[in-house]
Amino acid sequence: MTTGIFRSIDRNYFFFLLSTAFIGIGQSVDGATLNNYLKENLGMMILQRSALEFPRELPGLLVVIVIGLLASLGDIRTTVVANILSAVGMFSLGIIPSEYSLVVLTIFIYNMGTHIYLPMSNSIGMSFATSGELGQKLGQMNAVNTVALVLSSAVLWALFRFVHISYTTSFTIGALAFLLAAVCLFFIKQTRQIKEPSRFIFRKEYGLYYWLCVLYGARKQIFITFGPWVLVDVFHQEVTTMTVLFFIISVTGIVVKPWIGHMIDKLGEKVILAGEAVAFFFVCLGYAFAADLFNPSLALLVICTCYVLDQSMSSVSMARATYMKKLALVPEDVSPSLSLGISIDHIVTMFLPIVGGLVWYNGGPNGYKYVFIGGAVIALLNFVSAQFIRLEQQESSPTICSGK
Repeated sequence: MTTGIFRSIDRNYFFFLLSTAFIGIGQSVDGATLNNYLKENLGMMILQRSALEFPRELPGLLVVIVIGLLASLGDIRTTVVANILSAVGMFSLGIIPSEYSLVVLTIFIYNMGTHIYLPMSNSIGMSFATSGELGQKLGQMNAVNTVALVLSSAVLWALFRFVHISYTTSFTIGALAFLLAAVCLFFIKQTRQIKEPSRFIFRKEYGLYYWLCVLYGARKQIFITFGPWVLVDVFHQEVTTMTVLFFIISVTGIVVKPWIGHMIDKLGEKVILAGEAVAFFFVCLGYAFAADLFNPSLALLVICTCYVLDQSMSSVSMARATYMKKLALVPEDVSPSLSLGISIDHIVTMFLPIVGGLVWYNGGPNGYKYVFIGGAVIALLNFVSAQFIRLEQQESSPTICSGK
């Protein structure tokens, strides 16, 4: 960052990047510890774990309505509210009794915050970009987030391994990080007014984007719900192992996330989304058949590798955001359309885990394999759908995020 850091736009971008760093700390607590917490503290089985995805993902369905209600605040102040909700939810998760109903409530609050933030962060990040560098800006944002994930996951591993901290302590650390992110976002100043964004956008011109969101919702549940649960439930891995894996994912992301952003700008969304679909296809096959092809130790190594690859590819979601940005008929369509995309993908994510959980449970010891075979089918659908992406190069000036 140059000496212009103290000028308006540089100052705003600095605080935005700092907020993504704090959010990375909170995300590391969630990603590294939540599944072990659910397994160890509540003794959840696969049906309970998969059923939890309904209240966990319900905020994603409601987010387009909630963001619409908060539209008068502008993007920046909306993200402040989002991170406060995440802080309250995560802190509460660490202090409530181990009762399923209370866990459902606190996870709902936490995920409402994270789901409000997600589309807003992409919109804000792209507002700092000029034409032709949308992927680069999102890549920078994700790289800062990933550095924070690396450092915090390493610290978490040390705290669990040597200090033997409780889940309450880890969730408190995450809550403080989300609260600091909200403070950073609060200090971002508006530089100029733009037209107030619409609360709700649904256009037939964006039909392929909506369909890609549906497929992403199905694909997402593999790496959120079933991928880590294979390690925790089938291969009996402890929280220290999951923290190490999360550390590896974060280190990999330092290179992968900005590289994906660069490749989006260079090759386009069609190539990136199709390539991710091919990679995910083989990851699903690895999950499904590693135990049949290798001895237990090697099978565990293959599953861990699939888990790392699976999580690392999640940053390809940037391509859907930049696709929507380029597809938008007017700039004001971007934020509400990204919000609607999240709500659409959550129509799938709310119900698919229950179906997957039933398949896993009724399939017996090998039930999880059928879930990942289904994931491979989703990957094929994603590949075919990506072939329909058509974009003309559009030259447009950057928009500045609205905040109050």
